[in-house]
Amino acid sequence: MRNTVTNARAAAKDATHERIVSVAARAIRRSGYGGTGVADIMKEAGLTHGAFYSHFTSREAMLAEAAGMACADAAAAAAELVATVSPGTALASMLGAYLSKAHVENVEMGCPLASLGSETPRQAPEVRRVATRHIKEMVDLVARQSPDWGQPAAHERALVTLSTMVGALLLARAVDDTGLSDSLCEAARKHLLTAAH
Repeated sequence: MRNTVTNARAAAKDATHERIVSVAARAIRRSGYGGTGVADIMKEAGLTHGAFYSHFTSREAMLAEAAGMACADAAAAAAELVATVSPGTALASMLGAYLSKAHVENVEMGCPLASLGSETPRQAPEVRRVATRHIKEMVDLVARQSPDWGQPAAHERALVTLSTMVGALLLARAVDDTGLSDSLCEAARKHLLTAAH
């Protein structure tokens, strides 16, 4: 009986921890690392501020986990998209989804690189490590869509492709002109598709 109660408490604590990280993952993309406070996260998760330290050793530890979840979600969505289309259309599908109006407008569930890239250099090493791992993973996923995958040229194109995607999305979100926002995404998409062939 004692083990059942202990297991139930551990499961409840794990579920609560996961809820906090999920709230924080959305919050950092919406408000940035600097705009994400512990008290706000705990309130949004339906918990008291005091409960924070039973889950995390520091704010930076929470931010690292939140960044990890945001990156994992983005990588999983990209990998799932690639898996559902034919190999010859995977890059076009990725670009279409990434540089879409829906992605521009959906900041808190979108790409953490575009939302947090400019703030990341000033974060704790564990946060930067998460970002670095995600960038490498995304470069590899893009490179795998090239017919010459495994060659230096495919890797280099993937570096440029990811950089252009993230930059175009960041700028499309920054401007207050819908037409310009759409044009930034469309121009980047067309250029990257042309460069891939």
